[in-house]
This record gives sequence, structure tokens and C-alpha cells, in this order.
Amino acid sequence: HADTMDNYLILGMVMFWAGFIQGLTGFGSALVAMPLLMPLLGPRTAAPLMILSSVMLQVILIVHYRQAFSFRAVWRLAMASLLMIPAGVFLVRFIDERWILVGLSVVLIGYSIYALTGLRLPRLEGTGWAYLCGALSGVLGGACNTDGPPIIIYGNCRRWEPQEFKGNLQAFFMVNTAAILISHAVAGGFMPTVWRAAGVTLPSLIIGSVLGLSLDRFINAAVFRKLCLVLLILLGLRLGKIALGL
Repeated sequence: HADTMDNYLILGMVMFWAGFIQGLTGFGSALVAMPLLMPLLGPRTAAPLMILSSVMLQVILIVHYRQAFSFRAVWRLAMASLLMIPAGVFLVRFIDERWILVGLSVVLIGYSIYALTGLRLPRLEGTGWAYLCGALSGVLGGACNTDGPPIIIYGNCRRWEPQEFKGNLQAFFMVNTAAILISHAVAGGFMPTVWRAAGVTLPSLIIGSVLGLSLDRFINAAVFRKLCLVLLILLGLRLGKIALGL
């Protein structure tokens, strides 16, 4: 779908925005980009493109937050996620893409409403919650590169402090990103269209992420994040409308 210059320009703008949000808040690139990439490219191209983009983002962010993360805090999440990523990768190949779009729409809207309402869920103490959230994250990550929501909710329920929160997310995402990348490679997901789109969009992704990191100290991230969440709800509604053919 995306072999025209206009489409490449749109892809570049989407990835710049995704990189900027990730740089500013520490997460959210796939949540923002995938609802826009999937209708434009289709899940089979959008998911591998997003994982290549995530690799670049994680390299940048893990260097930036290298003093803050603790692998000890996320190893159970990562282990459960690793086991379930292949299921998500192959799921996308055997289930009608409309259902994947509907599922992503529900995840986007549900998570955004949860975050906007400021619900303070009970503190999660048992290790079983880490395995459950990690498994859900793995399936979502493998299917459509949206592994963030279960881990973000888990981190909030564990009452992680802001720097600890961002650092732990990067540690988890780095492990997940590598596994998802391998799974897509084994499944033959890196087609020529993916590499062409990546070559065009990675520069704008890097510029956006660096800009987001540099503006972190000047912008009220809490207000900006709320605006992003409202945008995610609108994108989720649009994605559901496309999936249902309304």
C-alpha cells in the first residue's frame, strides 16, 4: 500500500510523533503508531516495521535510563512475556485481521480510559500477577507490538517511582523487543516492503525521540500524556470503525 511518496511522508510523520512521545514519556510509541500504521500498511507489514523502530528506540532510551532500571524488578514479567510472544506472532497470521484491529481498539480505549480516570488499583504483591501481566504483554506484543499496557498497569499497581518506572519499562522492553524481532524473523515477517518503509522512517523516528528526550525537562509530561491518551481514544475508535466497516 505504501509505495508512493505521499504515503512515505505520512509514515515519516507518524514515526516522528511516535519517537517523540516515547522520548518524552518513556513509552507509548507503538500505542500511537500502530493504529495509524495498520490501516495504511496492514498488520503483516506494520508489526515488523514497528519492531524495527522499537529496536532503535530502545537503544536510545536504555542508554539514557541506564542508571535507573532494575532487571530484578521485571525478570518474571520478561520470562512470561518471552514464552507468549511466539503465540502472538503466529496468531496474527491465522486470525482475521479485523479481529486483531478490534482487539487493539479495545486495548487502546480501555487503557486510555483507565489512565485518564486516575484509578488507583490495589497494590499487587503476589508474583502470579507478574506472570499474568507478562503473558498478556507477550501476546499483544507478538500480534501487534502493543506490549506496553499490561506492564504499565502492573508498574502502577506496584507503585514504582517515576524514574524507577521509566527505567524498568526500558529493561523489560529491551528483552521483549529482541524476542519479538527474532520471532518475526523466524516467521518470515521482514519482507522487502518492511525494509523500504524502515529505511524511510527510521531517521524521523530518531529525530523525534531525541527531541522528546531533550524537551522532557521543559514540558509538563503529565499534561502532555493526558492529551496523548485522549488522542489514543480517538485513534482506538477510528480503528474499531475501520475494522467493523462502519
